[in-house]
Amino acid sequence: MSPRPGALVALAATVCLAACSGPAQNAADTGASSAAPDPDTGVIVIDNARVFDGARDLGEVSLVIRDGLIELIAEAGANDLPEGAERIDHRGRFVIPGLVNDHAHVGNTRGTEHGDRFYTQDQVSADLRQFQAYGITTVASLGMNGSAFGEIRAAINADPMLGAQLYGAGGGVGTPDGAPPAANMGLSDDPVTRPADAEGARAAVRAQAESGVDLIKLWVDDLGGKSPQMTPEVYKAAIEEAHRHDLLVAAHIHDLVPAADLVASGVDIIAHGIRDQAIGAPLIDAMKAAGTGYIATLQIDEANYIYAEQADWLDTPFLRNALPASVRAQWSDAAWREKKLADPATQTHRDALAVNLANLSTLREAGVRIGFGTDAGALPHRVPGFAEHRELELMVDQAGFSPEQALVVATSAAAQLLRFDDRGLLQPGKRADFIVLSADPLADIRNTRSIEAVWQAGRKVAGPIADYDAQARD
Repeated sequence: MSPRPGALVALAATVCLAACSGPAQNAADTGASSAAPDPDTGVIVIDNARVFDGARDLGEVSLVIRDGLIELIAEAGANDLPEGAERIDHRGRFVIPGLVNDHAHVGNTRGTEHGDRFYTQDQVSADLRQFQAYGITTVASLGMNGSAFGEIRAAINADPMLGAQLYGAGGGVGTPDGAPPAANMGLSDDPVTRPADAEGARAAVRAQAESGVDLIKLWVDDLGGKSPQMTPEVYKAAIEEAHRHDLLVAAHIHDLVPAADLVASGVDIIAHGIRDQAIGAPLIDAMKAAGTGYIATLQIDEANYIYAEQADWLDTPFLRNALPASVRAQWSDAAWREKKLADPATQTHRDALAVNLANLSTLREAGVRIGFGTDAGALPHRVPGFAEHRELELMVDQAGFSPEQALVVATSAAAQLLRFDDRGLLQPGKRADFIVLSADPLADIRNTRSIEAVWQAGRKVAGPIADYDAQARD
C-alpha cells in the first residue's frame, strides 16, 4: 500500500470498543498500571515515521508520547509540537502497533522440557521478555497458569522492562482424566480445575472469577478419541456462570461438532481452528449473529514438523536466536529430524493445517471476527516470538489475507477480541506500544521481522532483534 498523503494533524481517540469488563479492567483491579509510565521519560516525539496505526496506513507522521500514551499524531514536519520534547527521527522507518497474542502460554517450558515446575515469576518474565523482543507487547496466557498467576501478573504489568503485558485465564477448566492431559503436559501440581458436573463447573468458574482471572478457558476436546470430552452439561454451565461474572469464555477445540454446539451455547471465543472438516454456512451464520471470535492458531500443527522439515531455518538468526541451546542442539540433529518426519502423526498434522487454513480463509471472506494467537509457549517447539511472525506469514501466503488484513488481525482486532480499549491502535489516548521496523510490512509481511526497536508504555524496551539471544534461558 502506498503512503496516505496528508496525514491528519491530530486523530480523535476512538470510542471504547466494549464495556470495561474484560482484561483491561482487571489490570487495574490487580494493581497493574495501564500505562506504567516512567517518571523520567518526559515527552517524546517520534518524527517522520511511516505509521500503520492498526487500522490504516497514515503515511509519514509524528507521534507525540506523554506518560506512556499517544498524545497526538501530527503531520510530519509539524512546527507546533511540544517544546523541549526528546526528538527521535525515524525517517525511512516503519511503525506498527505492538502485536497482541490472544492465545499463548507462559511458564511451561525450559529448554526441551516442559511442566508446571517452571511456573515461577523469573521464568514467566523470561518468556514475556522473549515475546516482547519479537514485538508482542500483550500476551493472554490461556490456561495452565499456576496459583501465583495473579501476583506474577501484577508485578510484571507494573514494569515494562519485565516483559510483555500479561493477562490470562488462571488455571482454566478441563475434564477429569481429559484435556489438557496432566501427565503429558507435566502438570504434577495440576492447576486446571476438572469438574464432573454442572454444579462443579459453576463452582470452578466462581472460584476463578474471585481469584481475578481475566477470562475463562475451557478445554472441550477428546484429543482424537484418546480422552474423555467435556460434556455439554459442564460447558454450558461454565459459560453461563462466566457470563454472570461478565467474563469472556474461550474454548479449546479441534473438531466442528463441539465447536458448533459451543457457539450455540454462547461461547465467546473459539480458541483453536477447526481442523477436522470444512466449516459450512450454518456455523458461519451463527458466529456472525453471536459475534463469536475465532483464533486459528495455524502454528499449533505446523510446529510439530516444520522445524524438522526446514532444517535451513536454523541458519537464520530470527529463528535461531529464539531457541535455547538445548533446543538448537535437538533440532540440529539429523536423526531427530528424520524420526520426526517419519512419524505417521506428521501427516495428520499436515492435513489438519490444510483444513485450518481453508477454514480461516472461509471465515475471513465471510466477515467472522478473527483474533490472533499461536499457542506459543505451551511446548518447547511452539516458539515464543517466532511463532507469531510465522503465523502472519501463513495467513498471508496460504489463507488469502493481505499484509494489511493480517496486521489488523494481530493488532486492533486481537485487542478488541479481549475487550481491550487501550491498545492495538496507535491513536491519541492509547498505549504507546509499538514496533519500529526497517522495512515495509505492508509490502511484504515478512518485513515484520526487521525489528529495530520495541516500545511499550512509551519506553524502548527491546531491540534490535539481532541482539536478542535465548541461549541464556536454558
